[in-house]
Amino acid sequence: MKEKIIKNIKELMPYIIILLVIAFVRTFIITPIKVNGSSMFQTLNGKEYMLLNKLGHIDRYDIVVVDTKDDELIKRVYGLPGEKIAIQNSNIYINDKKIEDKYAYGNTNSYDAITLKEDEYFVLGDNRLVSLDSRTIGPVKKKNIKGTTDFIIYPFNRFGILKK
Repeated sequence: MKEKIIKNIKELMPYIIILLVIAFVRTFIITPIKVNGSSMFQTLNGKEYMLLNKLGHIDRYDIVVVDTKDDELIKRVYGLPGEKIAIQNSNIYINDKKIEDKYAYGNTNSYDAITLKEDEYFVLGDNRLVSLDSRTIGPVKKKNIKGTTDFIIYPFNRFGILKK
């Protein structure tokens, strides 16, 4: 009887290991996410499924998932830790220099200059007309950024890496 139990455990061991590896990868490295809403229009249409990279470095213009107390938001990073950011007449200024904003859809409301702390990011949705972003919720702390995403897995006609 004991030998039969050991034999069954040995047979199941590869499947158990596979399940543990999948759980580890999904929890700590990469996981699927669903895009909801139109705040990232025209880049994202609001019905895509993407892969969230939980280990990636965060750079300007990366798309990130922000965990707020009420929801998860998908936004684009504009301001990095330690930078001064301001918005005037739909123009974004970082450290008093105007940057090219090729992702904006609609006018960007003005925002008084602030300097980000060492653990803060300034995020905006591409669709500035409807986006709930740092203009409303303020800078986002690094601990509230779940990861970066740039890979669409569904719909299949959009499968692949987003162009920057």
